[in-house]
Amino acid sequence: MSGQVSYHAGRCAEDAVAAEYERRGHRIVGRRWRGKGGEIDLIAQGHGGFVFIEVKASRTHHRAALRIGRQQMQRIFDAATEFVANEPDGQLSEMRFDVALMDRAGTIDIIENAFM
Repeated sequence: MSGQVSYHAGRCAEDAVAAEYERRGHRIVGRRWRGKGGEIDLIAQGHGGFVFIEVKASRTHHRAALRIGRQQMQRIFDAATEFVANEPDGQLSEMRFDVALMDRAGTIDIIENAFM
């Protein structure tokens, strides 16, 4: 049962973060996009490029941030590289990597350019 609760909590957090990016003028172009290298929670486009977003939800923002490791960052980077390969500008596409943290109260903290 715990796995289902985590799954639904993750989906809820992703939906809330997607709505926040849309509010900021971005268009969501991918949700749980899976490539050979790994999965990207959200992909947004706007303000001149792509934003690859890792969503982490936990009791506090600090606890959520601790759940992001170097290997996961590399998998997201690899998947993003695969994603932009099919875009008109390919590897020259403007892109950044954000982390969106959501706490138990539903407060979202977006860290732009969190990793490269």
